[in-house]
Amino acid sequence: MSFLMVVAVLAGVMFGVGALCAVYRIIRGPSILDRALAADVMLAIAICALGAEMAINRHTDTLPVLLVLAMFAIVGSISIARFMSKQDAA
Repeated sequence: MSFLMVVAVLAGVMFGVGALCAVYRIIRGPSILDRALAADVMLAIAICALGAEMAINRHTDTLPVLLVLAMFAIVGSISIARFMSKQDAA
């Protein structure tokens, strides 16, 4: 097993643990902001995992998927922030 494969497995394990923690927070989050933050973390983990896969396999086929995920993360965060600011003002 090469050094790159060991690093890939370690990264996969860390991404998996992070994703499980984010899913736990999405399910058990006490407020909507905790759940929104956990969803952002989940998207960031997905983006990082896809980027790591691209770097390990030396291709750029999933680059459009990365861009779309990043766009969803930004638009989702802004939408929730705007929704919560209007809810707090009322």
